[in-house]
Amino acid sequence: MSKKKHRRCDFANEHGDEIREQAGESWLSDECAKGSIMGIKSMTFSIIVVCRNAGEKLQKTIASIREQTETNYEIIVQDGLSTDGSVEKLRTGADLKLFRERDEGIYDAMNRAVSHAAGQYLFFLNCGDYFADEEVLAGVRREIEKHGKTAAPGTDNGKQSRGGEKRRPRPAVFYGNIVERSTGAHVMSNPVIDDFACYRNVPCHQACFYDRRLLVKRGFRTCYRVRADYEHFLWCYYRARASMVYMPLTVASYEGEGFSEDRKNRKQSAVEHAHIVKKYMSRGQILKYRMVMLCTLAPLRTALASHEATAGIYQKLKAALYGKTEGGRR
Repeated sequence: MSKKKHRRCDFANEHGDEIREQAGESWLSDECAKGSIMGIKSMTFSIIVVCRNAGEKLQKTIASIREQTETNYEIIVQDGLSTDGSVEKLRTGADLKLFRERDEGIYDAMNRAVSHAAGQYLFFLNCGDYFADEEVLAGVRREIEKHGKTAAPGTDNGKQSRGGEKRRPRPAVFYGNIVERSTGAHVMSNPVIDDFACYRNVPCHQACFYDRRLLVKRGFRTCYRVRADYEHFLWCYYRARASMVYMPLTVASYEGEGFSEDRKNRKQSAVEHAHIVKKYMSRGQILKYRMVMLCTLAPLRTALASHEATAGIYQKLKAALYGKTEGGRR
């Protein structure tokens, strides 16, 4: 990826974000908020599955969605003109919308799918990944309801705007944990999102349910071939000021060894990570977090987490540490 291409993408992002920050929360327009949760009775999920020549994996992923006890959802299948016959085998119905069109890569396909989605909360489930069990969507719905009851209405603890009207609730990302099938480990997401968490490791998109406003207004930046979902998460946190709400439940069974974990793409991932953090963090923060990662043996921890024999123990230790962090925060 050329530096010139990075600069074009970077300028577009920063210029747009600067306008939105100057305008306060006006970017959360009524058009973006269509379908946003104004009352839990109207809440729906859009489960987005992007595919191209996915074979039987597509059928299994769709089946795991249709097994959910929560039925207030739609399935968006965004197909990049598959030729293996997998899409033709889909059982269509009122719950599934199929869109077949050429795309410029996985993140472009995800953006296209967002344009077709009608749900208040959008979730991306890759082919080969499944919901952890049939109660996932019901559990997420309960967590959203709980958050709505405990959080004061309005964007800033229910404060009123100058016109005396309640401000629109701040958009949120609800995220949970995953099971990594390649190692058999249960991977707990960091329950507290802060600057260091954003630098080190954010929840994977298979664990995240996004308020539609966060994706309708600003999609994935396709100039990032491997890390566009990471960049978008940081945009949600730093620019959109989205609430990051941890859910203590396992969301997805993650196949692992996917596109971003390919050996060739790991190097590209590191390059994109370095480029992205410079957009959202100061030089001092980056240097500090690099030193922390070095002192805490990050490469060794990555190796332990990725090996089948050690991943389970490592993830249990990490979960115990996260539990202490969350307990201290409360």
